[in-house]
Amino acid sequence: MHRTASRLGRGATKREMNYASLRTCDIANGEGVRVSLFVSGCTHKCKGCFNQDAQSFAYGEPFTREVEDRILDALAPDYIAGLTLLGGEPMEPDNQRALAPFLRRFRERFGATKTLWIYTGCVYELDLLPSSGEAIGIEYSTPHRRWRTEVTDEILSMTDVLVDGPFVEALKDISLRFRGSSNQRIIALKKCDGAGEYPA
Repeated sequence: MHRTASRLGRGATKREMNYASLRTCDIANGEGVRVSLFVSGCTHKCKGCFNQDAQSFAYGEPFTREVEDRILDALAPDYIAGLTLLGGEPMEPDNQRALAPFLRRFRERFGATKTLWIYTGCVYELDLLPSSGEAIGIEYSTPHRRWRTEVTDEILSMTDVLVDGPFVEALKDISLRFRGSSNQRIIALKKCDGAGEYPA
């Protein structure tokens, strides 16, 4: 897919993104009834991935302003608890840049009345924090640095719950709540200031 970039305020570079699918009544990917957007593009390529088609950045349909409007309208009913982003990989650098302007619209319209869950194959402390790796004694190396963009902190500040870690087929456990393998964590960024895991 040909990608173009344009400036879109707040220091962010807006990039094109495709999305694989949209569920407007989802109870499998976070608490309550949710709207779930499956983005396209993932370089983790986890063995046994449940959504391998969405690993391609070219898969699916363009994520346009019209799609954004449809999602925001789907979120409006009171019974909808919030928005979930998964994929694919929402935290791919280009996907972050495409999603940040939309997430601003989401927060501007709904404030704190709707929750935002993001599923990522990244590890929160290692890949996404400003001092990635230092807090857990891992050298801050180029492979991990690539995940941080000019909008990473802003996206995390708008996120209520982060489900982190790659899917590991050997650790697959169908009894787990809202995750696929036991290495993955449900981290309540709002409730615990990023320091604690969500109640199991």
